[in-house]
Amino acid sequence: METLSKASALSRRQLLLGGGAFALATLAPRLSRAAPQTILRAAPHTTQILPGDWPATPTWAYSAQNPGPVLRVKQGERLRVMLQNDLQQPTTVHWHGLRIPHAMDGVPDVTQAPVQPGGSFVYDFMAPDAGTYWYHPHVNSSEQVGRGLHGALIVEEHNPPKVDRDLVWVLDDWRLDRDGSIRDDFQRGMDISHGGRSGNVVTVNGRMPEPLQVRKNERIRLRLINVANARIFGLNFENHDAQVIAIDGQPVTPHKPEFDMVLLAPGQRADVILDCTGEAGSSHRIIDAAYQDEATVLQNIVYAEGPPVRESAPGPAPTLAPNPLTEPDLNNAEHHDITITGGAMGAMQGAVYKGKYLPIDELVQDMRIWALNGVAAHTTAMTPMLNFALGKSHIITVKNETVFPHPMHLHGHSFRVLSQDGAPVPHTPWADTVLLNGRGVAQIALVADNPGDWLFHCHVLAHVQGGMTSVIRVA
Repeated sequence: METLSKASALSRRQLLLGGGAFALATLAPRLSRAAPQTILRAAPHTTQILPGDWPATPTWAYSAQNPGPVLRVKQGERLRVMLQNDLQQPTTVHWHGLRIPHAMDGVPDVTQAPVQPGGSFVYDFMAPDAGTYWYHPHVNSSEQVGRGLHGALIVEEHNPPKVDRDLVWVLDDWRLDRDGSIRDDFQRGMDISHGGRSGNVVTVNGRMPEPLQVRKNERIRLRLINVANARIFGLNFENHDAQVIAIDGQPVTPHKPEFDMVLLAPGQRADVILDCTGEAGSSHRIIDAAYQDEATVLQNIVYAEGPPVRESAPGPAPTLAPNPLTEPDLNNAEHHDITITGGAMGAMQGAVYKGKYLPIDELVQDMRIWALNGVAAHTTAMTPMLNFALGKSHIITVKNETVFPHPMHLHGHSFRVLSQDGAPVPHTPWADTVLLNGRGVAQIALVADNPGDWLFHCHVLAHVQGGMTSVIRVA
């Protein structure tokens, strides 16, 4: 469970990888060529999350895998996926970070009807941008993602950088009881009103982490994806010069992260070049230091004995080719404001809920704790909070008036992160999720070139339950 001290522990200097909003989507995709169809079957499963002498964990999974299968497609190619729902509740698949047509975005009652138990739905779209993305449900997300429904989606470059290994790490945490089962407390008021649902078991690719075995002078591309409900990861690769080459799937000038810590809030991703320059037989820690005074060792980098992969280190980290994003015209952009209010220890006195203003004591009875621009959500099909002119540039100032950090995620578009807490963001990255510290402010910019109603919400999934979601209309 997150506490106030933990939620407030991130310092402003630690907001390294702010990024936020979905990338611009394609126009009418060319779907004339046949494409193979992948089937994702959402169903109950059993996974050995804990070590083998502990009980297995009943989970929910895609195609009997936790996390779900890694889907791979070349940039510009067609992806065709059939979701088969064998759960006992409705679900969808949202393609987090992909700039795809509105009808394929996987948001219930906004882009499609929820897929009922026993039903299916075919997602069919082109993948416009190379990069690291992921997929997950957008129905009852806190529970469905928290029980294991998520997976990585890799859109491969036509000319990828030369590396010795390309590894996907899905970072997560689970709230488990001693019998290995997932605690069934997804409606817990403390989580919804505070920092979200944190787990007590951290995993990499659905398992408790094991040492990363490497060889001297090996070059590894690490694709890091934070799928946790609330946990923020801050990874330090001890004695290694880790270089960030992409944020939220979008290329960025290769650089060492500030304070040598790759910071990832829920929903965020980073591609990291890890050059293994240690000595044969040595061991080095990967430290998770996102929260002050709570640093832990995620796992170890262990060097094999024997000769190096090559005689010398590989050299500078590669620069990825940019994706086809349209730069916002900052001089002629329309300006908008979004204010986050609510939560425990907050000053929110009330909010509009189901079209009517209610005082906070009445909102709490329906577990609506959070609001965007004074409105607490009761559905995904909200009246638009903002209206963006199609084809125009827009600058959004997002102000967090709460004491908790919020990773804010926009569907349908990518944006530039211009500043955080009044300071310019290094490298001005494109991203689809921007992390705001408690009482923090971020300024982002985008071109509204994908028509439709697009969700803007916190990716702490318990906060979505508590009302922190809305819609931006592009028309």
